[in-house]
Amino acid sequence: MDLSRIRNFSIIAHIDHGKSTLADRLLQATHAVSDRESRAQFLDDMDLERERGITIKASAVTVQYEPSDKAVAPASSRSEKEETPPSSRSADQGPAGAAQPSATSPLRHSAISPSMLNFIDTPGHVDFSYEVSRALKACEGALLVVDAAQGVEAQTVVNAYLAIAQDLEIIPVLNKIDLPGARPDEIAEEIEHVLGFPAEDCIAVSAKTGQGIPELLEAIITRLPPPRAPVTEKTRALIFDATYDDYRGVIVYIRIFDGHLKPGDKIRMMGLEHTHLITELGKYTPKQTKVASLGPGETGYLIAAIRNLKDVRVGDTITLEKDPADEPLAGYEPARQMVFCDFYPATTDKKGNDYELLREAIEKLALNDSSFTYQAVHSEALGFGFRCGFLGLLHMDIIQERLEREGGCEVVQTAPTVSYKVDIRGKENKVSEIEVHNPADLPDASLIVEMKEPISRVEIMTPSQYIGDIMKLCLDRRGVYKNQIVVSDNRQMLTFEIPLAEIIYDFYDKLKGMTSGYGTMDYEIERYQPDKLVKVDVLINAEPVEALSLICHKDRSEQRGRQLLLKLRKQIPRHQFEIPLQAVIGGKIIARETIKGFRKDVTAKCYGGDVSRKRKLLDAQRKGKSRMKSVGSVQIPQEAFMAVLDTGE
Repeated sequence: MDLSRIRNFSIIAHIDHGKSTLADRLLQATHAVSDRESRAQFLDDMDLERERGITIKASAVTVQYEPSDKAVAPASSRSEKEETPPSSRSADQGPAGAAQPSATSPLRHSAISPSMLNFIDTPGHVDFSYEVSRALKACEGALLVVDAAQGVEAQTVVNAYLAIAQDLEIIPVLNKIDLPGARPDEIAEEIEHVLGFPAEDCIAVSAKTGQGIPELLEAIITRLPPPRAPVTEKTRALIFDATYDDYRGVIVYIRIFDGHLKPGDKIRMMGLEHTHLITELGKYTPKQTKVASLGPGETGYLIAAIRNLKDVRVGDTITLEKDPADEPLAGYEPARQMVFCDFYPATTDKKGNDYELLREAIEKLALNDSSFTYQAVHSEALGFGFRCGFLGLLHMDIIQERLEREGGCEVVQTAPTVSYKVDIRGKENKVSEIEVHNPADLPDASLIVEMKEPISRVEIMTPSQYIGDIMKLCLDRRGVYKNQIVVSDNRQMLTFEIPLAEIIYDFYDKLKGMTSGYGTMDYEIERYQPDKLVKVDVLINAEPVEALSLICHKDRSEQRGRQLLLKLRKQIPRHQFEIPLQAVIGGKIIARETIKGFRKDVTAKCYGGDVSRKRKLLDAQRKGKSRMKSVGSVQIPQEAFMAVLDTGE
């Protein structure tokens, strides 16, 4: 197809601002999906995505658009009278005087040729910003969706800057103008103030009713640039995603920048130096549709009998084996896992079948999620398990739920931790740096020269009346204030630098609670910074439990250790014997608690008589409890491992 008739763009936004619903309306307006086939969140395939109402994996779709088409409103709304957005303007005016058409009004520029639209619906949660950056690399433009009632949020700003960094053309879209509380004029000015896009460039739509969709399609054609012209005759295609299919192997999503691909071509992955034979080429329309070839500017998928997802690297360049390109395309930074925790089977029989079941479930899940890593570990208290790496807490939560649903295994999850960089002294006093994901892996304290923790830049969008509470929360978490931006009359954006370990567990929940749900945040890792960090070990019944150890700031170590033991004393059930709990730094015990054993009055039936009889009974009980204590095991429930994260606030 002629390059001038191709548009590649992503849909980006904060969580719940309507990306997936807008994608549904675009599919209907271009007749890619009929009214009968249409359903909410059409591009979200996973059950978890539908249940939680979020997008986890980016979805790439190709549709053909005829400019003379009329936008199709959802079946549920066609019979209803459309509401006009509440505003001081007349009902047919959008932001800054832009016309607001009905859901079925034709485009004005009917002379435009039919076009191919390749668009990608991306996730909105901060944990999946890596998916967004990958999608943007395959595009020339982006639709920045903003809720017309809530306005610019933290992730809106971050996604806008991601698109600007890729030098993409951005169309700001005001969604949900059908809501009673919509403020399209104010939000358009907010976008101009915070992001610098002119208010009159905003396009007001309602993804729910279909209002404004024709104008949006027209803007996509007229305002987004076509793909760049090929710079070489040799084939170069960028891999921007990959999934695994049980029957066909790895399905590779590609964007072709130069040259052509067709079934039967022998291709080479320029980074991994692997060669494969293409057996199928196609596009998602949104159904899988085979094509005879793919040319410059087009996106699609290829299948080449690739059996393992590890044989494909996202960001790699595909070229032809017989006529390879001289240099690859600019790829991506590999996904960096920031949160780590251990998964153990909840129950283990003597044959270890539960461990094998967990291993198979994790291996199968890793085939469809390249940003999830795992390695086998062993714990004295919990047996064999896996140390897993995630992009964030939501990513961890989703992986655990998928293991239980799809793998059919119950897991015990330890407290999530972050990665640390540690300078250690080796032979001949040479200093080397290692990365530690688990406090149990820390080398001996005498070898440690310096420990560095990840520092995150946190941007918080909040109503002005909550600023004092938020500042106290951030400073209590060892945060450093950076700056403050006035977004509108009653909203501001605060920027802090906070250690990642202080925000991964309950920071967001506390932020939502103290702002009545109106506060939003985004974070990214800035650097690793040295500080006075120590490892706190926990001994239960004089035995160290590695899964309960933690790394924290030295000034707060004694307080954290005491709080942890108090929490453990409540969580661990009483046994027949007394259980001592100790928090230790190095060889020094900094806190102790005791779980009393069950008591039985063995002398209850002794009435009078010689006292030596009572002493014999008590002595026998004492010896029995001592023997039981030496051979007995302490049962540690799941809640005890999460107690490590309790900051005592």
